Amino acid sequence: MTGFRNFILRGNLVDLAVAVIIGVAFGLVVATFTNWLTSLLPDSADDIFSNEANSFGAFLNAVIAFVILAAVVYFLVILPYTAAKEKYFPSEEPGTPEDVKLLQEIRDLLAAQSGSVPPPPPTV
Repeated sequence: MTGFRNFILRGNLVDLAVAVIIGVAFGLVVATFTNWLTSLLPDSADDIFSNEANSFGAFLNAVIAFVILAAVVYFLVILPYTAAKEKYFPSEEPGTPEDVKLLQEIRDLLAAQSGSVPPPPPTV
């Protein structure tokens, strides 16, 4: 079970799933906007191809559904995922990374061997 938990929390699996869900919902918003916009153009066969799916209401419905879906995904997926990830894999403490510290030590040792004074550490 620990391996599965590590697989879910360490990888980008949840990020990818959320991206697909939000992408599909946003694609519907774009499609309904395009349908509404093109329905405003004059067409000789307007009576044959006009329907309620090309109305502004359908576009507004798609936008509202997208916002609701995004809120549900955020509150039911992203927040619990972030909390679980922080619980099992806490983020590193702020400060100088270990590799930079090691490089600074090497620089100081090389400067001491050559007899020169090491330069002051860079300020970031």
